[in-house]
Amino acid sequence: MSKELFIKVGFTVMGTETDKLPQFNSLRELQDFIRANNLDDPETLENHSNPLIKKIIVQTLLTLPVDEKVNGYGLNFVGRNFARAKYAQKTEKELRLNRSLSVAETNTQNLVLKGDNLDSLKILKSHYTGKIKCIYIDPPYNTTSDEFVYPDKFDKEEAEVLGLANLSDDDFARMDFSFKTKKSHNGWLAFMYPRLLLARDLLSKEGVIFISIDDNEQSNLKLLCDDVFGEENFISKFDWRKKTGANDAKDIAVVTESILLYAKNKSYTIEKDIWARDESSINQKRYRLSDEFVEERGKYYLDTLDRGGLQYSDSMNFGIEAPDGGIIFPNGRSEFKNDGWIWKWGKDKVKWGIENKFLEFVKSDKSKGSEYTIKYKVYKKVDNEGKPREKSGRVFSNLITEPINQQGNDDFSSLFDGNTYFTNPKPLGLIQYFLRTIDNDSIKVLDFFAGSGTTGHAVMQLNAEDGGNRKFILCQIDEPIKEDKPAYKFCVENNLPPVISSITIERLKRAGEKIAKDIGIENSKTGLFDEDKKQVPDIGFKVFDSLEAPKLKVDDKGQISITENETDALSRIYNMIFAVGLDEPTQVPEEVVKDCIYKIGNHYYITNSEKITSDDFSNAIKNGKVFIDGWTASLNGTLQNYKEDVKIVF
Repeated sequence: MSKELFIKVGFTVMGTETDKLPQFNSLRELQDFIRANNLDDPETLENHSNPLIKKIIVQTLLTLPVDEKVNGYGLNFVGRNFARAKYAQKTEKELRLNRSLSVAETNTQNLVLKGDNLDSLKILKSHYTGKIKCIYIDPPYNTTSDEFVYPDKFDKEEAEVLGLANLSDDDFARMDFSFKTKKSHNGWLAFMYPRLLLARDLLSKEGVIFISIDDNEQSNLKLLCDDVFGEENFISKFDWRKKTGANDAKDIAVVTESILLYAKNKSYTIEKDIWARDESSINQKRYRLSDEFVEERGKYYLDTLDRGGLQYSDSMNFGIEAPDGGIIFPNGRSEFKNDGWIWKWGKDKVKWGIENKFLEFVKSDKSKGSEYTIKYKVYKKVDNEGKPREKSGRVFSNLITEPINQQGNDDFSSLFDGNTYFTNPKPLGLIQYFLRTIDNDSIKVLDFFAGSGTTGHAVMQLNAEDGGNRKFILCQIDEPIKEDKPAYKFCVENNLPPVISSITIERLKRAGEKIAKDIGIENSKTGLFDEDKKQVPDIGFKVFDSLEAPKLKVDDKGQISITENETDALSRIYNMIFAVGLDEPTQVPEEVVKDCIYKIGNHYYITNSEKITSDDFSNAIKNGKVFIDGWTASLNGTLQNYKEDVKIVF
């Protein structure tokens, strides 16, 4: 069925709500609308009763047909407006869950999306807009070694589809030449622009993006990022000493590489104090435990509330009622006795500590009479009165002298029997350095140039080291590996498709297995208390393939049909979850009716709806919100009876 037909008979089709909003065909029309509605005042626009108004204005500014010859504000390059239009163009791809490549798919919150990252980023937008706190990317550097050529679709038909039909033959020829020439600055900028615009959309208000680059495009990237994120949101340029020398240099030995750091809103990151301090001299491994207050108090460790050797006072030697009704005195006693032991906290503070869950009753061995002992929580972010701690340590520096790039080769080859299938993959320690600058160990980290998978590996490894709960989303295109490369042979010998994403995923699997094994060995050491044992972090990930979405096609006789793809029912449900944007796509939907109805909470997702009975429909509608897969739906009587209660999703 088509969107238009569902709309015609009265259904609500998701993604078409903006059809009722004002449409602008020229900059003049947009300017008149803004002035007439006093929307040139930022506060008025921000608080408009219809939140889609702001969105449509911004999108219009980005997508109005503009002559390629007209210079705009900021960095100008051939293909700029074509690239802006590519950003706004809807993706024609959808996802298919790849269970054979996924690891612990029912328990993980990590994602790997295979396919063109331009499509992957657009798919992520529905749910993750404004939710990603950290992005790290290592894009092509546009040098001779990476043989970069503009990869996105470009021809006259595509230009017309994107609203650039007024391009002259000369202008088109200029773009065509720029896009098809190796090492073209214009082609590289046109490639990066829509992807950075999408990255900006995904960042949360306090989100930041780190971008690795070398001298070839560093100056252009800086101007492009000033355009996308705003010059006022530039934070720093890191200088990373990636090697100790360059003996083959004919002029100056270049031993550094740059990483640009931008914020979605720099002033907000300062207001929220998101930046951590370099606490390398502090034993962070102690802070392993977490409770329901982890967001505001941070993680904690336990310390004993009683102590001997302090100045004795009867007022600090009192009984505290345990959960079983028994009374606990200092030194594990069950009755009052002056043996030199006292509580560190007085009666009022103990009462406060119990009420505010700063104290924890721990089972004891009863050797001294009491079944419990009392410990207090030492939180990372607040003191034992609940007041915020001053951050200790120094701010992180923008000069990074270690690790060097050889460490990246070692990190990778240690998982592949000494083989390195990538040229100088980034070291784990470099990515971990950036992650440590953010004072939040539960962030979601996005890398849409995943390559060798260093970012995903770094997230898992850092979680293993500091007990964090960071999650990753990786995007990697199925770029073919040349047959003369060792990576090609590895893939063939291991029954893997000879594409880059196969190596990405295999590295993540092996890294996770090694992390779990290392933690098991560490925890098996004698003399370790349970609270000192490490927990294996989330080392799983869901893998999704990218494939063409269904399309309507008309044959020579005018008959309409839908192109089929190989998407199974659960994958159709996941595509709906991504498109609707209400539920976290890493969740596992509960199957209610086999291959038809799935739910997350009170949200019901239905595919193959023609197989659903009226009772199935009514039960779903009675218990929550219902979303119907438009590609598998038919306008039968059952569905039409519920058109006021469901939304159609394409």
